[in-house]
Amino acid sequence: MPRKSDIRATSGTNHEGTSAHNRRVIIDALRQNRSLSRAELARATNLTKQTISNLIEGLESDGLVSSENVVRQGRGQPATPYRLVSEGAFALGVQIDRHLTRIVVVNLTGDEVMRREAVLPPDDPEKGCAIILEEIAEVQAALAREFPHGHYRMSGLGVAMPGPFGTPVPEDDRWVMSAWQSFPLIDRLTESTGLTVTLQNDATACARAEKMVGLADGLDNVVCVYIGYGVGAGLILNGEIYTGSKGNAGEIGTMLMANRGPETPLEHHASLSSLYKHLKLDEAQPDLSAELETILLQNDPRVEAWLERAALELRSAIHTIEAFFDPQTVILCGGAPKLLVNRLVDRIEPLVSSSVDYPVRTLPRLLVGITDIWAVAKGAALEQISRHFDPRFAALLKSGSSS
Repeated sequence: MPRKSDIRATSGTNHEGTSAHNRRVIIDALRQNRSLSRAELARATNLTKQTISNLIEGLESDGLVSSENVVRQGRGQPATPYRLVSEGAFALGVQIDRHLTRIVVVNLTGDEVMRREAVLPPDDPEKGCAIILEEIAEVQAALAREFPHGHYRMSGLGVAMPGPFGTPVPEDDRWVMSAWQSFPLIDRLTESTGLTVTLQNDATACARAEKMVGLADGLDNVVCVYIGYGVGAGLILNGEIYTGSKGNAGEIGTMLMANRGPETPLEHHASLSSLYKHLKLDEAQPDLSAELETILLQNDPRVEAWLERAALELRSAIHTIEAFFDPQTVILCGGAPKLLVNRLVDRIEPLVSSSVDYPVRTLPRLLVGITDIWAVAKGAALEQISRHFDPRFAALLKSGSSS
């Protein structure tokens, strides 16, 4: 039987009025550890055995948890492990980018169960939203065919798109989707789907994916540097995603850098868009990802020149990030090809000595995480799973202070 120290879990509370929080604690513990007995859950979460029993019974009744075969270990009482029911909940995730949308469905355990992709007309959110709604309807129909009760277990719809949000931007700024920024997207999606809809930037969505199914799972303080069309940072602070007052935390792509020449934003040198421009590629071409992969395999000198400049700027940005947030590690992630990110890391290393350059570390200062064009859409869906089922200490403290 695992020792308590081997089990990853958040502590619950035995105070009155905290049942909802404790349910989330149990779900989170089962997600992280796959299966646990009631005794293991009690030891790991500091909840009483009776509380655990009551919670498990409720979760079983709701179709979120099921028991496995009894395990007999040594001379003790046989134990019944419990696991999450993958089909106990689903969530939709939508990525909206400049020329396309990606839609995924994830289940309660974070597995992707279906995906779709469609081309969007440039700078036309009215037509684009209609396309997105058509794709969502197709996905929902497919989900109903495969999981007849899937519609009734849909947690919500998470949307991710480039930020920043709520700030005035020039209409000709290619880094910000100004037409979509002023479009009533959330209201339109909510009205048409009947689902709870949330919006986040693409870097935050990628950080959510890292936190729930990637390298940041089980870590409390991580900065996920997103490399996509632009550059951003998803912040995991004290175990929770931090988005700031307006959802714009981590917009590091706008940071002015002056390593060579005049000050220019970071994403003008370290984003996929800057690479496309450097290679004279059409950002709207349908086979753009495949074309870039082909060029990367050719050791094109133009790519080498871009890598040198991008690595220089990112090395400085990471140094600043470490000074501000004291993270356990920085994770490079996003929609850039893994080959490109690995070559980028080779040039970023060695990192500049900083305040986190401790003599003894449990993790490297820089890691390569999820590098997948579907990462943003998946993270957007996982935000809805997290919103409904992850422990949230900020909400618990607020509830406690008002009682």
